[in-house]
Amino acid sequence: MKKIAFTLAETLIVMGIIGVVAALTLPNLNSSTGEKEKVAKVKKIYQNLTDAFGRATVVYGPMNEWFNNGSPSDKSQKIGERITEFIKLSKNCGLNKNAGCFTSSNSNYLNGAQGSNLDALFMAGDTYKVITADGTSILFSRSDPIVYIDIDGPNKGTNTHGKDIFSFRIDIDNSELLPGGYNFNDTQLKSNCFAKGSGCTAWVINNGNMDYLKCPDKLSETVTFCK
Repeated sequence: MKKIAFTLAETLIVMGIIGVVAALTLPNLNSSTGEKEKVAKVKKIYQNLTDAFGRATVVYGPMNEWFNNGSPSDKSQKIGERITEFIKLSKNCGLNKNAGCFTSSNSNYLNGAQGSNLDALFMAGDTYKVITADGTSILFSRSDPIVYIDIDGPNKGTNTHGKDIFSFRIDIDNSELLPGGYNFNDTQLKSNCFAKGSGCTAWVINNGNMDYLKCPDKLSETVTFCK
């Protein structure tokens, strides 16, 4: 009775083909998984910050009533303390720089240009910095007013705007947190988010992707993902 089976050569050929296909697809799969995790982190911290802003205004009143007199650092501290009262933290650096809550090296833009050292942003002692329980770095400043987050924390990631660094605007008059780039038109999207990575927060939250890293030339206000 004859038994039909694959030869060793045929088996090796099939295994080789499987290996090639795996080599081609796994990097894309890993990249996609990493991107989804980053999008989820940005959305989570936005939700947590929005909730904290709401709770703080219930306890302390509208934000435009928080500030009477005082230096910019006093105002940054008041925002930081009142907002982080409602966020679980693993470390609080307060107004101190080089304390380990934010990387002390210069940030980067997607186009290769060098950005500011966010740990020493604005004047000395003018930013209030913390690390959340899940490892996200947050910086509050009354001067702009603005919030920066580094979803990888101070010691990981690429320290790049649009990859792991994202910003929010504080609307003092309405006690509201607005994702960076919330009001961008096509021109602003291309020159800021797609080219530099700045102001991409609203894109990530609203569209649930970071496709500006893959096909920026194909994207716009209406085309929101790579096809």
